[in-house]
Amino acid sequence: MRIDVVSREYPPEVYGGAGVHVAELVRALRSVDGIDARVHAFGADRPEAGTTGYADPPGLVEANAAIRTLGVDLEMVEGIFGSDVVHSHTWYANMAGHLAKLLHGVPHVVTAHSLEPMRPWKAEQLGGGYAVSSWAERTAYESADAVIGVSAAMRDDILRSYPEIDPARTHVVHNGIDTEDWSPVHDPRRVQELGVDPNRPSVIFVGRITRQKGLPLFLRAAAQLPPEVQLVLCAGAPDTKEIEAEVQALVDGLAKDREGVVWIREMLPRPDVVTLLTAATVFACPSIYEPLGIVNLEAMACETAVVATATGGIPEVVVDGETGWLVPIEQATDGTGTPLDPDRYVADFAAALNEAVDDSEVARERGLAGRARAQQSFSWPAIAEQTLEVYRSLL
Repeated sequence: MRIDVVSREYPPEVYGGAGVHVAELVRALRSVDGIDARVHAFGADRPEAGTTGYADPPGLVEANAAIRTLGVDLEMVEGIFGSDVVHSHTWYANMAGHLAKLLHGVPHVVTAHSLEPMRPWKAEQLGGGYAVSSWAERTAYESADAVIGVSAAMRDDILRSYPEIDPARTHVVHNGIDTEDWSPVHDPRRVQELGVDPNRPSVIFVGRITRQKGLPLFLRAAAQLPPEVQLVLCAGAPDTKEIEAEVQALVDGLAKDREGVVWIREMLPRPDVVTLLTAATVFACPSIYEPLGIVNLEAMACETAVVATATGGIPEVVVDGETGWLVPIEQATDGTGTPLDPDRYVADFAAALNEAVDDSEVARERGLAGRARAQQSFSWPAIAEQTLEVYRSLL
């Protein structure tokens, strides 16, 4: 069976959870006898067999980002000829899959890592391009032969956002984690080189600076941590100048009142992220929108307890009282996910963080339980087989 996977992100150009998912899924698919998994990704060509990169079309280099994206999708379509199934990831690549379905008569599978209707703040980033991205996603989803949600909560969001989709065509296949690549690494010297004191407790955040990740809310909660607790922010790629300025002001305010505020803006290589996660007392995931939250799996695999918002697919990963702490949230239903009572949410998140750092032994126990759960329930070979079952159902 030949599978053509289309994605904006693919190594080495990966900046989010969808890119990690695609890379790991493809690796697992290629390990299965009889499967020819090919990749079509945005950007430079990759020196990897079966993988093709596609640059922005020269005539669109000055166009709106959404239009450039559709231009790349058009470039991909011809390369998909001969496929048995095309599988697209995120709106950036959905139209390539949709057009390949129409042109080549090939079944199209979509995996939903997020949904445009659930991210209305992207209008700040894309302007009129948000209307284009929303159209592309809706068109592809409603015409797809199968739609996969990375969590049961994601599947519910799909059907709520796009009620024209037949529920029988929707499936749940969770994100996964490679627990060999993501495993504890105790390296105090490297931790210190990265600006963190390995002998002090720390709370770490890893993620992009975007509304859905809830970073400003987390920074407000972090102000309530004991002064000896370090705050480690692996945070970059801001969506807009406005949210970058908001985060900068909050970080500056924290740094005036406490030591140990470490902000790493560049994207660290995986070994450094693993080392920082391993050294942390607790990992913070203050997302207000998260279909699953692969970052939580990464932290759990490094034996780090998690404090996370009880929203989206997160409760399908983080078990409250066993692998971490889930913070309740009441949210607006307008698609923004905004807390109805931000002050209460911030206070509850701060309380959970303080409980974690106050009892390092409990945090340690929950970290160990988290790795066990990651190993047992979220392995990539199992997820690849579930995905293959979806493909086979269409042939």
